[in-house]
Amino acid sequence: MAVLVTGGAGYIGSHTCVELIAAGFQVVVVDNFCNSKPEALRRVEELVGQTIPHYQVDVTDKTALRAVFERESIDSVIHFAGLKAVGESCDKPLAYYHNNVGGTVALCQVMEEFQVDKLLFSSSATVYGDPATVPITEDFPTGAVTNPYGRSKYMVEELLQDLCRGAGQSWKLSLLRYFNPIGAHISGRIGEDPQGIPNNLLPFVAQVAVGKLPRLRVFGGDYNTLDGTGVRDYIHVVDLARGHVRALEKLMADEPGCYTYNLGTGRGYSVLEVVKAFEQASGKTVPYDIDTRRPGDIAQCYADPHKAAEHLGWRAEFDLDRMVQDTWRWQSENPQGYGG
Repeated sequence: MAVLVTGGAGYIGSHTCVELIAAGFQVVVVDNFCNSKPEALRRVEELVGQTIPHYQVDVTDKTALRAVFERESIDSVIHFAGLKAVGESCDKPLAYYHNNVGGTVALCQVMEEFQVDKLLFSSSATVYGDPATVPITEDFPTGAVTNPYGRSKYMVEELLQDLCRGAGQSWKLSLLRYFNPIGAHISGRIGEDPQGIPNNLLPFVAQVAVGKLPRLRVFGGDYNTLDGTGVRDYIHVVDLARGHVRALEKLMADEPGCYTYNLGTGRGYSVLEVVKAFEQASGKTVPYDIDTRRPGDIAQCYADPHKAAEHLGWRAEFDLDRMVQDTWRWQSENPQGYGG
């Protein structure tokens, strides 16, 4: 039996495929390649030494999804597929609700048809909105979200919890709320390859350092933080991928229900702290300009990861220095990402 990974060619999905296979799972991938490239999967196959069945499928397309379930023996699903840029979601809310909410509804309907009832959902710390305090625990209020991206994640969490509330339901669901994944595989063969101008900090910093972009735009220099820039819980993407493996192993042993975990380090870093660490790792200067705040952004957000440690036996291992070193290796060896 196989794990279906939706969005498996994406940044987090590709690293999770590597870790799933290392842990002994069979993997099947669906991806529409709107935010990813087939080359990522080819390199994953190179790293793991085996072919991975994959299909160019949009998760909103139930007919195409059904064909995958008919062809493959799917036992569980890790659901990454969705749009993920906060700023873009403010400009294109309908696209975000269609893909993130509609895609999850379609996926769950097909899962139900094929009696597949184990699902890990790639959620986000944005569901907490602007928290009153940090660090954030899983019992913090959710729903007061500041942007359509986060609201779409919150809506999906609500619909998945509804799946577990009916009598006699057999669903086993995990909502994995994570923070800011950065870094890359130590081989330098897979990493984050955003299309166009990056929306996330580290690929933007890396592309400035490699000369692909002229200057970093820092969105907001007047937050109530140590240096005025936003503070986030940056987590190495390999740590995050291993968290998914542990969550899936735990879900298989759990009773039916809906489980929630923060996957983070428990430590916040400001934008300028990350820039400084990257400059030290790369030996490059990263020029930057302080710009206005982006719609929907908040001052600081970082996790209390104790529940994941207690229930999943998982902790983030890699520190910021390792995260930026691996990012630089990926970017310097692949200045055009998967395109060159």
